[in-house]
Amino acid sequence: MSTKKILVVEDEKPISDILKFNLEKSGYEVLCAYDGGDGLNKALNESVDLILLDVMLPVMEGFDVLKKVREVKQNVPILMLTAREEEVDKILGLEWGADDYITKPFSMRELLARVKANLRRTVSEAEAVASEIATFGNLAINYSRYEVTKNSEIVELTLREFELLKFLSAQPGMVFSREMLLEKVWGYEYFGDVRTVDVTIRRLREKIEDDPAHPLVIMTKRGIGYYLNK
Repeated sequence: MSTKKILVVEDEKPISDILKFNLEKSGYEVLCAYDGGDGLNKALNESVDLILLDVMLPVMEGFDVLKKVREVKQNVPILMLTAREEEVDKILGLEWGADDYITKPFSMRELLARVKANLRRTVSEAEAVASEIATFGNLAINYSRYEVTKNSEIVELTLREFELLKFLSAQPGMVFSREMLLEKVWGYEYFGDVRTVDVTIRRLREKIEDDPAHPLVIMTKRGIGYYLNK
């Protein structure tokens, strides 16, 4: 298995150095950038498996880097690092395509767990062989190629959006709570912020539903959670 490469975009060098040291100690290859412009350049031109992206950066803010990267690369997981406590910043990051966020100060153990969870591919070889493509109306989900089409047109999803759709589609009709989705899809061993699930569901609906305000594919069971319509 090849070594996973992580891009750290963080302007505070002491924090960047600590992240680099601990990530390399955990077996990852690490690239560093100290401003948004260099971070964007490396994100677009280097082959990286995950990006740790600070929000407050010189030259170009982290949110602007996030939006530019998502215009080109949908599948690379992006974790936002933020010292801000305002909930709107976290929600904005998720709305613009971040897979996760972690608020400073954070424990290195928690950050490494988040990195590991976001790098994990949840489609098993057995699943891919047993049911490579699932169809739901005008939607087709190719599990082995990580590809979704709607009316035969490719739908651009982030990795997290795909994994959420894949998980729900593997058990259509079954209702999952937000906490359970965090555990099963995000891979957390603890319950995180359930709004992460709500925002990702909303983004997913905007991409696959004909009318996101009146969904027919991903349904809400009021007071419980979400399920995929059979």
